[in-house]
Formats: sequence, C-alpha cells, structure tokens
Amino acid sequence: MHALETIPRKAGTMRSAFRRLALLALVGLYGATAHAASLDPAVLPKIQAATFEVVAAKPVNDPLTYEKPLPLELLPYQERNDKYYSIGTAFALGDNRYVTAAHVLQVGVGSLWGAPALRDAGGHVYPIDKIEKFSLQQDFVVFSLAEQPAAATALEVNAKPALNEVVYAVGNALGTGVVIRDGLYTSDTPEEQDGRWKWMRFSAAASPGNSGGPLLDKDGKLIGIVLMKSANENLNYALPISEVLAAPDGQAVMDSRAAYQLDIFDTLQNGTFKAQFKLPLGLSAFYREFKKHFDAFSDQQIKALLAKESAHLFPNGEGSARLLYQQTPLDNFPTLIVRGSNGEWERMGRQAQHFVLDGNGYVDAGAVGHNGLLHLRRPDGVDAAKFYGDATLRMDLLARTGMFQRTVGGEKIKVTSFGKPTLQSVHIDRWQRPWHVEVWPLPYANALIVQYSLPVPDGCVMLSRFVPAANEHDTKLDLDELSNFVYVTYEGSLAQWKAFLAEPALQPAALRNIHIDFDYGRRFSYASPRVAFSYTPEVQAITPDNLMFLGFRFSLDDGRPVWDVADIDVWKTTASDDHNNVNVQRFVAPPSGLDDDMTSRWQKLSERQYPYNAVARYEDSLMKIDAVVVPAAAGGKSPTVLYTAFYGIEGTHPQADMKSKLDGLTKNLKVMEH
Repeated sequence: MHALETIPRKAGTMRSAFRRLALLALVGLYGATAHAASLDPAVLPKIQAATFEVVAAKPVNDPLTYEKPLPLELLPYQERNDKYYSIGTAFALGDNRYVTAAHVLQVGVGSLWGAPALRDAGGHVYPIDKIEKFSLQQDFVVFSLAEQPAAATALEVNAKPALNEVVYAVGNALGTGVVIRDGLYTSDTPEEQDGRWKWMRFSAAASPGNSGGPLLDKDGKLIGIVLMKSANENLNYALPISEVLAAPDGQAVMDSRAAYQLDIFDTLQNGTFKAQFKLPLGLSAFYREFKKHFDAFSDQQIKALLAKESAHLFPNGEGSARLLYQQTPLDNFPTLIVRGSNGEWERMGRQAQHFVLDGNGYVDAGAVGHNGLLHLRRPDGVDAAKFYGDATLRMDLLARTGMFQRTVGGEKIKVTSFGKPTLQSVHIDRWQRPWHVEVWPLPYANALIVQYSLPVPDGCVMLSRFVPAANEHDTKLDLDELSNFVYVTYEGSLAQWKAFLAEPALQPAALRNIHIDFDYGRRFSYASPRVAFSYTPEVQAITPDNLMFLGFRFSLDDGRPVWDVADIDVWKTTASDDHNNVNVQRFVAPPSGLDDDMTSRWQKLSERQYPYNAVARYEDSLMKIDAVVVPAAAGGKSPTVLYTAFYGIEGTHPQADMKSKLDGLTKNLKVMEH
C-alpha cells in the first residue's frame, strides 16, 4: 500500500496516494464560513468571472439495493438537488488556460463519478478538453476547456508579491458562489523533498474547498494557488504562480517521494515516483497515462519491498520457528501471519462479530490492519455449486447480516444487495490455493469493495477491503501478497466435504495428493504421502453429520517451505456440545532453543510418556486416550516426525473399552514419512 508524499502537509496522513488526494478534495463538500474581505468592490466581478467550481457528475445509476428507499429528503436542499459533487476550485489564466490543484484533478483517476469539469456562478458546466501541463510534486495542472465561458476573464498576475502584505484566499464550493477570506502573506518555506521551490505561507482561512483556487494580493492580482492546510497551525500553503508560469509546457512531471508497506510487517519501501510523459492529452488519455505510470511504479515498489525482506519472510526468516513447530491450531476463523515488533511471526486476527443466517449459516467477522477477515458458513438450503459459482449470492449473504450500511442524513440504511461484481478473476497464491477475486463498485462513495474469497468445505473465508476507486490496482497487489500469509483450517460436515471434493477447481493443490473416502455407516479413510488410516463404525459412527477438520499448517520439508495437513480431526456430530472425536496429528522435532513446552512435549512423545501412553484419562467431560505412532521405517535413526492417534468420548468409560477404540483407529494407521 502506498503513502505518496505529494503534498506533505495536507491535514491527516493517508496511506494511499489516491485516497489522500481524493478525500482531501472531497472535504470541499462541506463548505466553510466566510470571513468578510475588504477588496475593492470594483475587482469583485472580475474575480467571480475568473473563478470556477470544480465539479464531478453524480452517478446516475446505483447498483446497490437497500432495505427501504433512501431518505434523501433528510439531506440539505443543495446536496440532494445538485447533480454534481463539488471537489475544488479553479481559475482562468487567459487564452483558454485554466489552473487547479493536481490533487483536485486526480479525483477523476479511476473515478465512478463523471469526469471533473468547471462550473461557473450561473451553474453552467464546462468540460475539460486538454491537459496542457501537470506537476504532481508542485500540485498544479494547467488545462483548456472544450467550450469557452463567454464571461471568463483572466486574473492579472503579480509574480513577485511582497511579504507581510494582505492576501485573499478565494474558493467556490457547493455552488454557493465566490467566497473570499483575508489574511497575511507571512513567509516562504522550502518544499520538503529537495528544497526545489518555496511554498507561500499565509494566514487567510482556507478550507479544502479552496483547493486549486487563487491566492490574491491586496489589489486582487493573482500570486499563487491555494493548495493545503497546515496540520497544526493556522498557516496555510500556496504555490507561487511564478512556478506555474515557469513550468515547461507540454509535459506531465512526477517526482515525488512514496512509501510502500504491507500489513505483515513494519518495513517501509521508500522510493521516488519519477516519470514524465508528453502533453497535451485529452482528459481520459491523461488519466490512462498517469495510471499506467503509477501502477508500474507500484509494481516496482512491492517487488523491491519483498526483495528487501526476502531473507526474513515467514516461513524461512528469523522469528518463524515458534509458529512452525507449535501444535497445529484448529480454527475456522482465518488469521493473518504477521511479524511483531519483537521479530516473531504470529497469527493475528480474531472474530469480533458473529451474525446468524438461516439454515445453520453464519458470518464471523474481524479485522487485521486494513483488512477485513470473514468466514461465511454456507446455509444448508443453499446449493453448493451455486454458492461457489455465484459471487453475487455470496455477497448478498454477507449483506443479509446488516453489516453494510449507508448513512443518509444521519440515518443508517442497510444495503441488502451489491448487484454483480464488475471484476471476477482467480488468484493462485504461493501455496496453490485458489482465491476468487471480486470487485464491487460503490458509486455513491466513489469507492470499491475488493474481496478475495477462498473456498473451504463449509463455505469460504475472505480478505476484504473498502478502498477509493483509484486504488484497485494497488489493493490487488497488496491482497495478492497477503493471501500467502493467511492461516486457515478447512472444516465441514462430511456432507459438505463430499460437495467440496467433487469440485477440483475449488481445492488447494495439497488436496490433490490426499485421498479422502467415506461410506456412510461403513468406513472412513484418509491417505496422503505422509500418513494413511481408516476406521469403521466400531470406532465412531460415520454419518453425513460428522464434522471433519483438516488442520493445514506451514512447515519446512528439508528446508523447503510447504503448506500441508498436520491434523485430521473428525467429530461424531456437528453439535458444538458433543465433542466425541477421533484425531490423527503430526508432530515435528523442534530445534533447540525454542520454548520449554515444545521440547517437553517432544520428549513425552518420543518416550511415550503421559498423556501419550495409551492410558485413558478423564478431562473436560471427555474420556481421552492417546498413542504415538512411529514411521514404518526410519533406517535405524531416531525419527524427526511422530504422529499421535486419539480417541475421545463423553462420559466415563473403562480402560479396556477405550483401548479397544484406540486399537481400531491405529489398526490401519501407517506413517510413511520419517
């Protein structure tokens, strides 16, 4: 995710270039109170004729469906009746040349709204024709209009204003007309990156609606472009108009610091977004060219970041061992593997909300960093093939929980459907897991929901983000990489597993080497290149309602990172209060220096000590019995891999009965690896 330092002192620190630029301009939707100015009244008509509101057309069609009609009558009159969003200010230089802030124009990059245009005091809208010159770092753009306003007049320029003189910040937000506020031109401040120019500092009040508007001297002459607010003091920033006039014609110039970061560690990749392309270009062509360069820079940044961290990444890097060798956790809620401040990799994320759906369906929701984490359990009445194949159906199930709401006039209205996604693809992560990638537009917010869904037997787990529309490429770069660090248990009833196993395209590559077979009432079997076992109803009933967990985990095989099953757990039923189960679990000898509990456990396993001594015990309302199973042939060497076989049943039962069940489970259990 990028943090582009285009205008370093804009209020608030946004982690994305486009998000910061867009949201800053959008604050212009909220207006500001005017302070009386004392300019000569004779120059006011000229200023008004030369100053324009920058607007973007509101979307005509809304793909979302709501629980009830939106209460638009609660919105202020201007907001509910205006067909445009106000995003900033622009002004005329003469000869069909107009100026605004680069960050105002960039609201249109990837936008779900109409293209930015100028609107005069009479409400007439003028489309932008050509982009003539552009500077990302200095935050300005010069452009022409397809149709010239009849009353447009150019502002007279003063390229050498004097310090400590009265100045006037001019803005036109929400179609309320020209607002002029006075103050002093107090100082010059070198720009932060290389001191290539100086910002003008002034005390005239300025709201984000002023972005791109003119800064005038005491005589109403143009001296700068109002660009940004000071974060901590009432001294605002403008670019001297002399910088605009001196900039080369026919060029778009990008030369700004940028930082890229992923949510799995604190490392930043600092770089400079440096590119140029020729102008003039039509507005759409300009956006395509700019986005092409910025997306290519994003690609370079994430590659450089991962290259910088390659020797330290889980599961090969330092701090990975504890997570690699701890006992396999079974958790149907997805977690993200993140490196903490102590350098240790750990699973982060937990269920924060639980929503109940009909037919035993549910949605668990949580978050890590900028990412939503979700587990959607498919309702029993929803056909499996339709569920996995229909992104709209899955999203509508999420919406059914009421977790998505749109606020209108202070009232929260539930979104009941997002319609069809505008993009659908499949991303295969490092571990050969197929993530369904879907993008849903939210035109009213100029935003997207980007969602990565991983099919699992009982439904799917999801990585999700709500992002500005311009951030689609950047977001997918992030989620492509983050998907490699998702820890998830595959869980489902045997009936759900049957439907899941019938669809190879839904399955991770690891399942291709695993054969799971069951014949209700007769036999259950599991076979992989690592371990194989089977049992009959004499050990535990075999029914469609059995609940099977495959505990996939990350590990190293001869130094090679793998993602494979290390825990097979089958409950007698899906009922949460009935934990009768059989379990076969893999353990690997831990390296020296890890936690004492890991070393102690391995010693107990190796020496068949309690509780791995095939002696029944009563714990947590269950009778339990464990035994250790060694590899079939270890070549005389001490094995580095051991398996346990477990049987548990509610109530109390004699040792002989428990041992008989355990023997039934281990009778055909074979360990092939060592």
